[in-house]
Amino acid sequence: MVDLEADVAVVGAGAAGLSLALRLARPPAGAVRLDTVLLAAPPGPARTPPRTWCFWEQGGGPYDEALTASWRRLRVRGADGTAVTAGITPLRYKMLRSDAFEALAARALANGPVSRVEATVARITPVPDGALVHARRADGEGVVVRARWVFDSRPLPRLPPARTTLLQHFRGWFVRTARPEFDPSVVELMDFRTPQPAHGLSFGYVLPVGPHEALVEYTEFSRRVLERVEYDRALRDYAERLLGVRGFEVTACEQGVIPMTDADLPRQTATGVFRIGACAGATRPSTGYTFSAVQRQTGAVADALHGGRHPLPPRPHSARARLMDSVLLHALDRGRVDGPAFFTRLFREVPAPRLLRFLDGRTSLPEDLGIGAHVPVTAMLTSALTLPLAPRRFPPAA
Repeated sequence: MVDLEADVAVVGAGAAGLSLALRLARPPAGAVRLDTVLLAAPPGPARTPPRTWCFWEQGGGPYDEALTASWRRLRVRGADGTAVTAGITPLRYKMLRSDAFEALAARALANGPVSRVEATVARITPVPDGALVHARRADGEGVVVRARWVFDSRPLPRLPPARTTLLQHFRGWFVRTARPEFDPSVVELMDFRTPQPAHGLSFGYVLPVGPHEALVEYTEFSRRVLERVEYDRALRDYAERLLGVRGFEVTACEQGVIPMTDADLPRQTATGVFRIGACAGATRPSTGYTFSAVQRQTGAVADALHGGRHPLPPRPHSARARLMDSVLLHALDRGRVDGPAFFTRLFREVPAPRLLRFLDGRTSLPEDLGIGAHVPVTAMLTSALTLPLAPRRFPPAA
């Protein structure tokens, strides 16, 4: 039995699901109104814990009212402590917390063509002219939604085989201090003074939201995640020994794992059923940044739906960008490049706005070649030549 019928069903209310729902709620003039059901997991283990997204863009953006903070300067510290501080004008580096984004979305979706249903999706079944989404509410009641188009943003249960898969895993503390300890004008983007793991790299990350408050994170690129006690030990060492911050109060925590993989992530699983967001390739494999690519991908999907076209989500990153990322991942995984030295050199020698556009996949071929002059050529060429010989394997569980 079908409980709800809609033109579009969006599964998941994270960055991708909410971004698509918001775009569908605001059709352009003359576009067909699309009845949409947003299926969000109820409070509990199926709901993703609160998280922070960071991205950069020029000027104002559609989510500015929900931002925690934004900055025009970034800093990278090499393993020897040498600091590179750069302005990124006309860009701004923006910090958006998921709870603020959800509140913004709730206001924007109220009384519109998007209906929110709190239920955990169990399966999606293709049927003629669409699909059935089978879900269960928190009280155990089942609900079935029939839609012409279904967009699934849930994390994949298992990644496809890849030549290289590393994990970007992190834990962060929101801290408050009695004395002014932070410079709220600059983000500590990558601080490589942290002890480096035997395989991969690590760095500290500081988002100061005021002189007394900041999000302080410890991040690793490696093959395995750590135990919580290991993250906390590394965080305390970074905050106290390297940042010199003492007597702080931890007001909240966040933790996550972002797969950095050159796997081919399918964007369509059945007729009328698609994936969007990180599970459809929105994460940039070389950096882990996802939010900006989600906006491009969901914007293209909404434009196609409103225009009556087939809404296959586009690949958010170009073939050239994906190839460069595959080579870099391969080089990092094989230990051919020193990760801290690699990223520090890029930020030291390439103008920061251009480098951020490069990391966002928005540079031209001549610009990419110019940036390539600042990487270890022999190591990258070796990785490029050996990459096609590397077998694709299923990555081990995190």
